[in-house]
Amino acid sequence: MGVDQLSALERATAEAWSTPLETLDVSRAERFAANTHWPFFARLRKDDPVHYCAESAHGAYWSVTKFNDIVAIDANHGVFSSQDNIVIGDQPADFTPPMFIAADPPKHDAQRKAATPAVSPARLADLEALIRERVGTILDGLPRGETFNWVDRVSIELTTQMLATLFDFPWEDRHLLPYWSDVTTSTEIVGNSSLGEENRKRILMECLEYFTRLWRERQAAPPKFDFISLLAHDPATRDLPSNPLEYLGNLMLLIVGGNDTTRNSITGGLLALNENPVEYDKLRNDPSLIPNMVSEIVRWQTPLAHMRRTALEDYEFRGKKIKKGDRVVMWYVSGNRDEEVIDRADQFIIDRDRARHHVSFGFGIHRCMGNRVAEMQLRILWEEIMKRFPRIEVVGEPERVTSNFVLGYTSLPVRISA
Repeated sequence: MGVDQLSALERATAEAWSTPLETLDVSRAERFAANTHWPFFARLRKDDPVHYCAESAHGAYWSVTKFNDIVAIDANHGVFSSQDNIVIGDQPADFTPPMFIAADPPKHDAQRKAATPAVSPARLADLEALIRERVGTILDGLPRGETFNWVDRVSIELTTQMLATLFDFPWEDRHLLPYWSDVTTSTEIVGNSSLGEENRKRILMECLEYFTRLWRERQAAPPKFDFISLLAHDPATRDLPSNPLEYLGNLMLLIVGGNDTTRNSITGGLLALNENPVEYDKLRNDPSLIPNMVSEIVRWQTPLAHMRRTALEDYEFRGKKIKKGDRVVMWYVSGNRDEEVIDRADQFIIDRDRARHHVSFGFGIHRCMGNRVAEMQLRILWEEIMKRFPRIEVVGEPERVTSNFVLGYTSLPVRISA
């Protein structure tokens, strides 16, 4: 952590603990970009773990910031609904593509079940050799003795190749997938996007047109295990294109879900090891720690900072009276730093006990269905890195996206010794 960032964090800490609770707003995206959001969540966990913010750029909302409270809200889909939106900011009313993560049972369950075989354990076992070969090719092509952007050369490239495989997407056009993912989340990325809403709609409609062609091809062919074929042949989803916005919404969900979690954990993991050299030494001395380290990386990075629910009825929770229609935000990024549940939660420890005990993938019926894909990619990547490079050195400050939803990076300058 550089001197400038340290002083910024010190200033943020002073602000977090001096701001009156009734005016404290943890949703400000610029704090996530500066990596100074941590003390604000520490304040809420200590002083007001179920906190009402009456005024923000996104309107009024409740913040749930402790691990067990997040699990309780996430598991209670009968009271706290995912219908229509799952992030703190509202989408424009005239362009809100429905998707199964933003739906309740039974619709959610049927659509999710249709797509799940693409990322089943058996399917991933079949893909492991292919992923390992691709990882090796990416790593062997990296420059030695010169600075390059890890995000572009490794994080984006690896996740793009995996997405193309899961969709059986034309290989020569695979660069469109991370582009569409970034456009999808652009309403939440305030500072790094000059798209404008009309351009965003236009680009996503081009995405829909491309995938509609793929749908027709897969529907006419025998069933396979890619996302499009599975959806096209399942009774619960085979009519999706008759509602084009719903088809687009589910595409957006699958693309973003397959891109952001892994892509930003790949970057965040390398950064964490460089910031914690004792842990990097542990890894060098014992590469068998990699599977456990992968879970710690996912906890530490928390690639998606939050998910939102809407109260379907008046409900008392932890002594607070949540009213019907209130927006309730589960801050996974805060739950993963809850010292009452996770020992030394503010430390990155690759051999910690129960490393998979985190909330980065959510909980209950909406738990990330691609969590095993993300873990497998990270595991294979670090297994192959450790065969080749004793150290990959971060040589500059990371650049983070300006978002309170996607905790991601646009740049991480690194160097591999010649």
